[in-house]
Amino acid sequence: MVRSVIKTEKGFVIVFDEKGEQVPEYQGQYEEVKDKILRDAPPDATFCHVVTSLRAIPREEW
Repeated sequence: MVRSVIKTEKGFVIVFDEKGEQVPEYQGQYEEVKDKILRDAPPDATFCHVVTSLRAIPREEW
């Protein structure tokens, strides 16, 4: 079951079930999986956008 849906800045979608495991059949490029996810996700599913900004850090901090 679809529990959490994450869309990246590049339009890739990652989906997790209630156990926190990825659900490959719902993952892929946004336009290819959007309709299937919206059809099958329960009303209480969480939808998120991930916005990242990368910055270099010293190796010791990593």
